Amino acid sequence: MNEKGHIVVDEFQNTSIPNVYAVGDVCGKWELTPVAIAAGRRLAHRIFNGETGLKLNYENICTVIFSHPPAGTVGLTEEEARKKFDKVRVYSSTFTPMYFAMSERKVKTYMKLICQGEEEFVVGIHMIGIDCDEILQGFGVALKMGATKKQFDECIAIHPTSAEELVTLR
Repeated sequence: MNEKGHIVVDEFQNTSIPNVYAVGDVCGKWELTPVAIAAGRRLAHRIFNGETGLKLNYENICTVIFSHPPAGTVGLTEEEARKKFDKVRVYSSTFTPMYFAMSERKVKTYMKLICQGEEEFVVGIHMIGIDCDEILQGFGVALKMGATKKQFDECIAIHPTSAEELVTLR
């Protein structure tokens, strides 16, 4: 165990004892149920299906705080991106979603897209606002696949949605 009381494992969930494994919150990496499930599935496939190289990639995991409004993130923060890359461009938007257009209560949504390099690979997506939990799940796939800002721009927006903001940022 480490100084925080977490079980120490390698990238394949192996502990220091042969044939003893640990996944999930006890490891202290990402304390999220879907992460534990994904790590456990990969462990099971290694042990029972002989897929010896299979392991969980802990980079770019989507996470959401289910507050009102919800806040979600995937990838690098602007600060992390600027430390890691020479060229970083940030696109952001604050707007009132159509959901609140006719109401007296105008709840804003904020979105931020972090891109790096000449090709503007998307390396971070951050949102606060209604439905950001649902939106982030799909855009998280694009980020993990190495999408660029140009590819986001080439996507035809679904109107009227908050998600369209991510493919129309300028």
